[in-house]
Amino acid sequence: MANFFNRLRLSPPRILVCGFALIIVLGAVLLSQPFASKDGSALRYIDAIFTATSATCVTGLVVVDTGTYFSVTGQLILLMLIQMGGLGFMTMATLIALMLGKRISLRERMVLQEAMGQQNMEGIVRLIRQVIVFSVTIEAVGALLFTIRWAFDMPLGQAAYFGLFHAVSFFNNAGFDVFGEYRSLTPYVDDPFVNMVSMALIILGGIGFVVMKEVWEHRKFGKKLSLHSKVVLAMTGFLILIGALVIFTFEFTNTLEPLNWRGKILASLFQSVTPRTAGANTLDLAELRQASQFFLIILMFIGAGPGSTAGGIKITTLATLFGCVKAMSRGKQDIVLFHHRLAPDRVFKAVTVTMMGLGLVIIVAMVLSTTEDAAFIRILFETVSAFGTVGLSTGLTPDLSDIGRILLSVTMFAGRLGPLTLAYALGPGTEKELYRHPEGKLIIA
Repeated sequence: MANFFNRLRLSPPRILVCGFALIIVLGAVLLSQPFASKDGSALRYIDAIFTATSATCVTGLVVVDTGTYFSVTGQLILLMLIQMGGLGFMTMATLIALMLGKRISLRERMVLQEAMGQQNMEGIVRLIRQVIVFSVTIEAVGALLFTIRWAFDMPLGQAAYFGLFHAVSFFNNAGFDVFGEYRSLTPYVDDPFVNMVSMALIILGGIGFVVMKEVWEHRKFGKKLSLHSKVVLAMTGFLILIGALVIFTFEFTNTLEPLNWRGKILASLFQSVTPRTAGANTLDLAELRQASQFFLIILMFIGAGPGSTAGGIKITTLATLFGCVKAMSRGKQDIVLFHHRLAPDRVFKAVTVTMMGLGLVIIVAMVLSTTEDAAFIRILFETVSAFGTVGLSTGLTPDLSDIGRILLSVTMFAGRLGPLTLAYALGPGTEKELYRHPEGKLIIA
């Protein structure tokens, strides 16, 4: 597949867009076949496109319940799409090429660099190998732990299948589950084992493969962590802690009230971890207070780490914006994080990504507010969930009109690839400017 796109001489962003689009179309064709459903019915193609997009973009929003509608074959197709979408089609293509002993061309390395969000191509193939090893190992351990736990609740074969499906889904931050009836993990709201394993998989998938690699080398070889890894780890811990405190405070006398103290703490932590950007939930999100729902919207918009299986504007973008505010409020020219000065282009990119993401969310939410009969907070929730490739839902998605499903499909696609990558792919080629305009003065209040 990668060689085919290379022959077309497409730019790396366009190769990524075309690759993901092709996977979605092929996935939709498979999901629309009678063998993909339990009752042998054919899923409407627009619903198949929505589901394939949600799986490939590792989101988790569904218009039909995964556990009750799809057959085992259909669920395995979803699992394949989730794995390909989480790792990226170029990573999977590189894996196949390496297994066949083929050489990775310079152009393919450039596409891998774009896909992994790296600033240079040095060691990119070695990084891909490590990504695959990390992914398979973590998913296997997660599947084993889930199997052991669920073997107490169901037959061993079913427990093993459930363990594999949810380990892959949660590590890739997809949010799909096969428990049925749109329940997600609500039956395990106060189960410490299921909660901790799930959160560990989600966090590992969300911090990014580069950070996992550096943490591993830091512990094993004593190598220093880069600025990127320090920012991702610090912001991840900060957002989880703040999120848990906010959810605990707002929901203490609401959805948390029936739970004991262990359940309250676990539920608060879990609902703080999953909006960035896993899509599983242990509380009924439709029953949350609007303040809690709005706070989850903020977390979903932020997302997790770059080069990971997560979406959103990314926590490094948020850290850059925080640094910009801090520097400006103190009258300083340089933005400094962990004693490192950020280059101006990083700041420009952070502002651009944020504004483009915000613009997309605003436009889609406004259109949906005219096509759908629902409260605006629920519409905004589903929109940001799609953009952040989260998959959390207040229950609105299955009731969306066809226009709403198309809009959210496009939003999930843009959120997974990133608005900036999509703009590069769809826009005209860039040319180096041969001159600079004169500097002007603009009053900013």
